[in-house]
Amino acid sequence: MEALTFNTPMLVSGIVLTVTFIAIFTEQLHGFERSKVAAAGAVVMIVVGQIFGFYSPMQAIEAVDWNVIFLLAAMMTIVSIMIPTGGFNWMAYKLAAMSRGRLYLMLVLLGTAVTVLSLLLDNVTTVVIFGPLIILIARAQKISPIPYLLAAALLSDTGGIATLVGDPPNIMIGSAADISFNNFVYHMGPITLVSWLAVVVMLKFLFRKELAQKPADVTLEVVEIKDPRLWKGSIAILCIMVVFFILHNALHWEPWFVAVLGMTGLIFVSRKLIMDRALEHVEITLLIFFLGLFMIVGGVEESHFLQWVGSFITPFVESDLLMATIILMWVAAFLSAAIDNIPFTAAMIVIIQGMEQQGINVAPLWWALAMGAGLGGNGTHIGSTANVFIVTISERLARQENDPSLAITPWLWFKKGSPVMLGTLVISTFVFWMFFDFFSQPVN
Repeated sequence: MEALTFNTPMLVSGIVLTVTFIAIFTEQLHGFERSKVAAAGAVVMIVVGQIFGFYSPMQAIEAVDWNVIFLLAAMMTIVSIMIPTGGFNWMAYKLAAMSRGRLYLMLVLLGTAVTVLSLLLDNVTTVVIFGPLIILIARAQKISPIPYLLAAALLSDTGGIATLVGDPPNIMIGSAADISFNNFVYHMGPITLVSWLAVVVMLKFLFRKELAQKPADVTLEVVEIKDPRLWKGSIAILCIMVVFFILHNALHWEPWFVAVLGMTGLIFVSRKLIMDRALEHVEITLLIFFLGLFMIVGGVEESHFLQWVGSFITPFVESDLLMATIILMWVAAFLSAAIDNIPFTAAMIVIIQGMEQQGINVAPLWWALAMGAGLGGNGTHIGSTANVFIVTISERLARQENDPSLAITPWLWFKKGSPVMLGTLVISTFVFWMFFDFFSQPVN
């Protein structure tokens, strides 16, 4: 392949990319939401692309990975329809009642429920559903909700790695590399399960003082499901969707179509549903963020800037693929802990695709990127959107109760989350090393 020469379009697109990413990562400092920054960055990229002749509005539209957008939007709508049924409330209280005052068992049961949901719904959605319920359950038993909130986030961040639709970076990687739902679970399921079990064990020791508390002697009454018919219909449709996700390659259906099919079926099952209400919990700002991000990265791809960056990495990958895979996982994890994992994933996808075009076996790099981006989210309170939500509701509770000890501070998260991140990274490194031939198999 002919060596790329650094030129003006590369410089301009690189500057726009860098400034936009810095603005996204420093969102809390300047106060502009990341969706606003991504939209502004996309507009600037299109304008400078036209001026310097490497990008156009039509190319920007084509750069958007609509599989990701439609899949996220459809799954959010499904959850939005399910929440008012009260089924999630019933599930959380049922699990808490089953623990009968054994706090570690309650932590494991609630964490498992969040994880199972994270396999199909993204981890942000699951903690948005369960976070407030965990607080209600903990306050009823007069115990601190902090261990259970942290467990929900840490276990959902970890468990979501296992499936194609469990985490936004997974959706992006699967769509870009054309990885099927089955192949993703086949490769990431076992390593994620080992990491998840390690997190469950570590939580017992990290919260040994809190879990030794004696809860108040109260009976948790299991709440009633408000709309049993719709709840049962929703569960049935989710089960059907899982089957279609497994069969989507044989059916020649993209994952987004399976999600839209499920959403459409659920809309008609809930006959009295008002569509405006069905869209109440759809995170439009997150979709705008993805749209802007895809357009920005599309401009950088058209200028060949990231391919130029990748040309410096390629010789190392060719000389030692195993070491490159492990380094990528650790770098992805630490960057995901310090900044948002979605922009980093978007940039790495283009670099890995560039290596693939040169005939390099990039299969293990895809798995390492997914693993690192997912596990890194556990390291800090800003490592994933799910973490940010958990911290926010704990701070709100602390203000309401006038009790600062109920707030999850950045330092508290670091003390509990960083050992989890490092422990699971060590385990995953060992698994990659032991089964590298397995992870090196073609992804499609």
